[in-house]
Amino acid sequence: MTFVESIKTCLSKYADFNGRASRPEYWWFVLFIVVVGFGLSLISDMLSSVFYLGTLLPSIAAAARRLHDTDKSGWLQLIGLIPVLGWIAIIYLLAQPGKEPNRFGEAPALTSDASAG
Repeated sequence: MTFVESIKTCLSKYADFNGRASRPEYWWFVLFIVVVGFGLSLISDMLSSVFYLGTLLPSIAAAARRLHDTDKSGWLQLIGLIPVLGWIAIIYLLAQPGKEPNRFGEAPALTSDASAG
């Protein structure tokens, strides 16, 4: 999945907590949020705050789908509320490869195929 496809997918599934998200899909979206948020903070703190607030729900949804890909519950994101150790644990969980077979559905497509149809 490319950078642009990842952003489109995550924003189109704005509040969709069902299904699965591949590692590239999730991490490209995280990179987008960090880069755009940092760029906006150079212009205005208010703009970056509005951006971060606007992408909060899709970020949570994408992380839940990413955890589903590893056959874990999206509720495990709450581990991130624990300072330092929780942050390390959630990053570790989000970086794990997807598992097959999986109770959360079919494996996410890693690349787009224009000939599929």
